[in-house]
Amino acid sequence: MSKRLWTRKELIIAMNLYCKLSFGQYHSRNPTIIKTAEKLDRTPSSLAMKLTNLAAIDPYHKNRGIKGLKSYSKKDKEIWDEFHNNWDIMVIESEEELALLLGESENKIEKNELENYAIFQLKETEIKTTIKARRGQDFFRKTVLSSYNNSCCITGNPIPELLVASHILPWSKYSKERLNPKNGLCLAKTQDAAFDRGLISFDEDYRLIISRYLEKFLPNNAIEINFLTYKNKPMILPVKFKPEQEFLSIHRETIFQH
Repeated sequence: MSKRLWTRKELIIAMNLYCKLSFGQYHSRNPTIIKTAEKLDRTPSSLAMKLTNLAAIDPYHKNRGIKGLKSYSKKDKEIWDEFHNNWDIMVIESEEELALLLGESENKIEKNELENYAIFQLKETEIKTTIKARRGQDFFRKTVLSSYNNSCCITGNPIPELLVASHILPWSKYSKERLNPKNGLCLAKTQDAAFDRGLISFDEDYRLIISRYLEKFLPNNAIEINFLTYKNKPMILPVKFKPEQEFLSIHRETIFQH
């Protein structure tokens, strides 16, 4: 029997899972992989292998000495490039394909949106736009948190309810980078608020820098514990989607309060 080739739709779904799952979850026993593979009419092993194919393309993994499986295809690389060139488009497309595959209909999501966000007065096109935005936000959060092993990259705080997928470049001003995982940092809420307001940032070596404004409140135990303890120390780097220094540079120059 000839080997069934992966379609573009299947590869888009696989890339979506590659982003949202951590590297240690790319195995055939993972419930998400099992469920998705069943819907794709493929074995969990074949889907897990496809995720490790994608890992082999990832230059960040290569730099860390993690090789993955080298037998990735030309189509694998094409999908990889599509995502990295058009995160805002490909994330939404892959989220919609995955939702359709798993039977998460728009009606179901729409009902939840209506209940949770009180958008029942909106037109149908506005509702669909809201649903897409929520899907994109969900993808970004899951991808960023899994990349940092669900821990704050400054403090190591592992409590999910206290973690934020923080944007380096503001959501409102940089629409093309809104869903780019390299524009994300996993931060605890206190550190996220400080980063968002330019009270902290990171230098060219990913070390934490502190605004002089914060130092005005010293001596203070809270400031010392939450910030000064980590001053000049490197962030805990993610296992994939290392933050872009270009984005951090813009944050330092336009948002950070020197």
